[in-house]
Amino acid sequence: MYKNYNTKQVTLSLNLDIYLEENDIAFAIDELVESIPVDVFSVFEHRMGTSSYHPKMMLKLILCGYTQSIFSGRKIEAMSKDSIRAMWLTQSQTPNFRTINRFRVNPLVQPILQECFIQFRNQLVSQQLIDEEAIFIDGTKLEANANKYTFVWKKSTQRYEESLREKSKSYYQQLVEEQIIPSICSEDDELNTENLKQIIDELEMKVSDLSTKIENTSDVQERKELRSERKEPKKALKAFSDFIYRKQKYKEQHDIYNGRNSYSKTDHDATFMRMKDDHMMNGQLKPGYNVQIATNHQYVLAYETFSNPTDFKTMIPFLDTIKKSYFDLPKYIVADAGYGSEENYQAILDDFERTPLVTYTMYQKEHTKKYKQNPFIPDNWIYNELADTYICPNNREVKFRNYSTRTDKSGFKRQLKIYECESCLNCPVRALCTRAKSSKNRVIQRNGNWEYFKAHVRELLKEDVTGEIYRQRKIDVEPAFGNLKANLAFNRFSVRGKDKISQELGFALMALNLRKLRKNRKDISKRSRKNKHSEMRGFILECLFSVKRLLGQPLYLYLGGRK
Repeated sequence: MYKNYNTKQVTLSLNLDIYLEENDIAFAIDELVESIPVDVFSVFEHRMGTSSYHPKMMLKLILCGYTQSIFSGRKIEAMSKDSIRAMWLTQSQTPNFRTINRFRVNPLVQPILQECFIQFRNQLVSQQLIDEEAIFIDGTKLEANANKYTFVWKKSTQRYEESLREKSKSYYQQLVEEQIIPSICSEDDELNTENLKQIIDELEMKVSDLSTKIENTSDVQERKELRSERKEPKKALKAFSDFIYRKQKYKEQHDIYNGRNSYSKTDHDATFMRMKDDHMMNGQLKPGYNVQIATNHQYVLAYETFSNPTDFKTMIPFLDTIKKSYFDLPKYIVADAGYGSEENYQAILDDFERTPLVTYTMYQKEHTKKYKQNPFIPDNWIYNELADTYICPNNREVKFRNYSTRTDKSGFKRQLKIYECESCLNCPVRALCTRAKSSKNRVIQRNGNWEYFKAHVRELLKEDVTGEIYRQRKIDVEPAFGNLKANLAFNRFSVRGKDKISQELGFALMALNLRKLRKNRKDISKRSRKNKHSEMRGFILECLFSVKRLLGQPLYLYLGGRK
C-alpha cells in the first residue's frame, strides 16, 4: 500500500512556513529584515515608471542565497524558484538575475546593510548572546575579481617616467640644435605637458609648411629634397605625440596608486598582496583587499575594506567607522601584534579614550630567556637616570647626544633621543655589539612615548581580568575568518570596485552571523528539550518510588517484572 500521491489532483495553496523546521534560518532572516525601520527603505520609493520589487524582499532573498553559499545572481534566481525557504521569504516572487545583481551593488543598499548590523547587534545584546565589554579586531586578505597578471607597479611607472623625461629632453635639445623648432624653454627646465604641446604645435607647423611646398613645386629634385627635409620633423612629431600620451598615462597611474605600490588593471582599487593561498607555491602576489572585522563571541559586529595590505594603518580609520556608523566603542579594544604601533596606542588612549589590549611586535620575544640574557640588547643595559646614560656590555658609557624627530608617510611624528657610546675603539666585543663601520661608535635611539605605551600594555596583560579578555581573542575573531572561507566558501569577490565589494562582503558576513545564530538557537532548543525530558523522567521515577513506599512491594514488580 502506498501513500496518496497524485500530481493531477487540484490542491489548495498553503502557507509555506509549515514545511520549514522550527529553527530554520529563514525565520532568522525574516526577523532581522523586519526589525529594520521602515524609513530606511524609503530611498527606494519612486512614483514614476513600473512598480519594482520591495527592497525588503530583495534583501531577504540575497541573504538567503549567501547563507547557502550561493553567490551567483543566476543561481540565486534559480533558488527563488525551487527552494521552499526562498519561496516563503519572497512570497513566490522570482526576480531576474539582472535585478538581483543590480540590487546588491546599488549604492543605496550600503546604509541598509549598516542598519542590518546595528539591528542584529541589538538583538544579540537583548538576548544576552554577546557582551558590551570588548570588541576583537583582526584582518584577512580576500582575492579580488581580477586577473593575477594585470599588475601595474609603482616603481616601474617611476622608472619609465624618468626614462621618458630624459629621452624627451634630449630629443628636444637635438631639434633645437638642428634648428627644426625654435627654443621653447631653458635647458635646465623640465618639459611639462604644456611644453610638449607647444613642441607638437611647432612640429605640425613645420611639417605643414614643407608639405605645402612639396605640393606647389613640380621640380623632381626639389620635391625629393623637401621630402627628405620633412622626414625628421614627421618622425619627431610622432615621437612627441607618444611622449605626451605616455606622460598623461603615467600621471593617471600615479592618481590611481594613491599611496599604494601597485594596482590591478581590471580593478583599480585592488592591490597586489601576499595571500595564504599560494597557487604557484612561489610567494606570488595576488590582487586583493584587506578585510577588517570587529567581533564579539564570534559574531561580526562591524567591518570595512581597505586597499593597503598592512594592518596597523587600518586601525584608526576602522575605529572611526565603527564609532560613526555602527555603535559606541566598548571599553576594551583587543587586537594582535599587527596593530601594535605608537600611533594606534596614542589614538585609542587619547582620541577614543578606550583601553588598548593590543600587543606589539616584540612582546612575545621579550619574554623569552634568550632575549633577557642577551647583553647586547639595549633593553638589558644598565640605565643611570640622573646622568641619562647607559652602560654597554664593555662597561663604557653610552651618553645622550641629541634629540631627533622622525616623520612617517602618514605624517605621524616620533620624538627620539639619540645616544652614542663614548668610544668603541679597541672594544673586544664590538663585532657582537654593532654592525657599524670600525670608525663609528655604537648609536642607539630611545622613544620615551613608545616605551611608556609598551609598559602600559605589559601591565594590562599581566592583570587577571584584562589578560583573560586578551586570551579570548584567538577563539573569538579567528574562527569568524575560518567560517567565512571554509564553511561559507567565500574566498573571492565576484564584483569589482571598493564600494561594490564592500557591499558584497556585508551580505557574506551577515549570512555568517545568521548561520551562527541559527546554530545557537538549535543548541538552546535541544538543551531545553533535554532538560524537560530529564525533569519528566525524574518526576515519573519519584511517583513510582512513592507508590512502592505505599504498597511495600519491590519496584521492579511494577515495571513489568524486570529488575
